[in-house]
Amino acid sequence: MIEQLQQYLQRLTARERWIVLGGAIGVVLLIVIATVLPLQRSVRAAEHRVEKKRDDLVWLRLMAPQLSSLQTRAAPVLSESLIALVDRTARESGIAKSLAGPSQPSGDGGLSVRFEKMPFDNLVTWLSQLRERYGVRVESASVDAAPEPGMVTATLVLHAG
Repeated sequence: MIEQLQQYLQRLTARERWIVLGGAIGVVLLIVIATVLPLQRSVRAAEHRVEKKRDDLVWLRLMAPQLSSLQTRAAPVLSESLIALVDRTARESGIAKSLAGPSQPSGDGGLSVRFEKMPFDNLVTWLSQLRERYGVRVESASVDAAPEPGMVTATLVLHAG
């Protein structure tokens, strides 16, 4: 094949040989440029992503002590039943008069509690105290406005821990 190419080039005039060789070199350069430039852009983008990830890693390592100090504290273990806790804290908070009937066990360790004509702010304060001090969480809540402004009727299902 190389011999055939040499024979072909020898049959051409000097000017035609230069044109063919120049065209071949141009095609090779175009192919190289068409493949190298996109690859070079991809490499630059990958290097930029790696550098950003390195910066993020450095930042995370610097923040690790602060983040580890923010670990949530474990919920306290209840020393009394949930029903006794709800009754006692409701009395201490002055909302026991709003309790409508006795609290009822609900499902697996839950407790259903109903309040009528209770100030909404007092309900929220009481629930946040239950959560912060005793780890009691609200599984479900149904809160409806009572006829008086700021008052609600609420049915809650509470769970310890």
